[in-house]
Amino acid sequence: MNDDRPVLLETRGTCLHLTLNRPRALNALSHTMVRLLDEALFRAEQDESIGSVLLSGAGDRGLCAGGDIRALHDDARASGRASLQFWRDEYRLNARIARFPKPYVALMDGIVMGGGVGVSAHSGIRVVTERSRVAMPETAIGFVPDVGGTRLLAAAPGELGTHLALTGRSVGAADAVLCGLADHHVPARLLPALIEALGEPAGQDASVAGIVQRFATEPPAGELAAQRDWIDNCYAADSVEEILRQLRESGVPAAEAAADELLTKSPIALKVTLAAVRRAARLDSLEAVLDQEFRVSSRAFEHPDFVEGVRARIIDKDNEPQWKPGSLAEVDDQEVARFFAPLGPGEQELGLAPEPTHTPVDEGQAG
Repeated sequence: MNDDRPVLLETRGTCLHLTLNRPRALNALSHTMVRLLDEALFRAEQDESIGSVLLSGAGDRGLCAGGDIRALHDDARASGRASLQFWRDEYRLNARIARFPKPYVALMDGIVMGGGVGVSAHSGIRVVTERSRVAMPETAIGFVPDVGGTRLLAAAPGELGTHLALTGRSVGAADAVLCGLADHHVPARLLPALIEALGEPAGQDASVAGIVQRFATEPPAGELAAQRDWIDNCYAADSVEEILRQLRESGVPAAEAAADELLTKSPIALKVTLAAVRRAARLDSLEAVLDQEFRVSSRAFEHPDFVEGVRARIIDKDNEPQWKPGSLAEVDDQEVARFFAPLGPGEQELGLAPEPTHTPVDEGQAG
C-alpha cells in the first residue's frame, strides 16, 4: 500500500530521513509540507538521539520542482492572501535550514527549482547528480527569485548569478557546484548506498561529511566556466537595457541567444530581479535577504504579470504571455522601487532580521 503522506519521516540509526512525497507533482511544496518540514526540523534540533538530517524526493524525476504554482495562481486570481502566509512559513523554514545546528544533507537529484532550492541549497552538505537540473526560473512567470535565492545567486562567482537569475536557466551538477549552489557530485546509482551509509549506527569513525565524500566523484563537465568572459562583461551593467545591449554587441552567439531569451521574460520581473540580486549582495544576512524577498513577493503576487505568466507557461501552455507593461522602456525606476518599500498598513513584515541598532550621537561631542 502506497504511503500518501506528503512528507515521510524515517529514522535510521541517528539520521532522520525526510522525503518529499508528491512524486506526481515533482514533489512541489504545499503549505502543509512546509509546516511538516519545519516541525520535523524543530524536533530534530531538540532530540539528542538525532545526529543528522537527510532530505530527498520521492520518485526519480527530482527533489522538488518548487512551490505549488497552480495554488498560488488561483489564490492570486481570487485576490486571496493565503499565499503570503505560505511564503511567510516557507521563508522561515529556509532560515531554519541555513541555521540548522546538525549536519543536514540534501540530495539534489533531478529537478530542483524555486522552492526546491530553498529547502536544499541553504543546507550544510548539498549533493547533486548527473541528473540534476538546478534553477530559479521565476522571471518566466512574472515572478522574482525568492527562498533566499537572490542571496545564493548574488554570491556566485562574477556575474554568473545575475545571468541565472535573469534568464532562469537551469544548470547541471558541475555548474551548480561552480555557482555555489551545491558541494558534491555523487552518481545517481550510488544514492541508495549513500543513504544506507548515512543511516548506519552511531559509532562509526567517519563524520557525515566524510561519508558523503567517500561517494563523491568529479561531475560531468559543465558549460559556465568557459563562458565566464562574456557573462561577467555583459551582466556587470547597471540596467537590464544595458545588459541586453552588451549581450547583443558582444559578438558571441551564446550571448545573443541569452538576449533573445531575456526578451521573452516579464519586463517588470527582469528589472526587479536585477535590483533584488544587487541589493542582496549588500545585505549582511540570509534573514535580511528573506525579509526583502517577502516584500518583493508580496508585490509580485499583486502584479498582473504573475497570474498571466503562470497561465501562459503552466496552465494554457501557449507560451505567449501578454506582459504589462510590455517593454522594459515602460518600466520606470519608481515602479521597481515600490517592490522593495516597507509593507503598508494592515500588512505584516516577515521580520526575520533583527532591527538595526543605532548608537545615539553624544551632542556634546558632535561637531
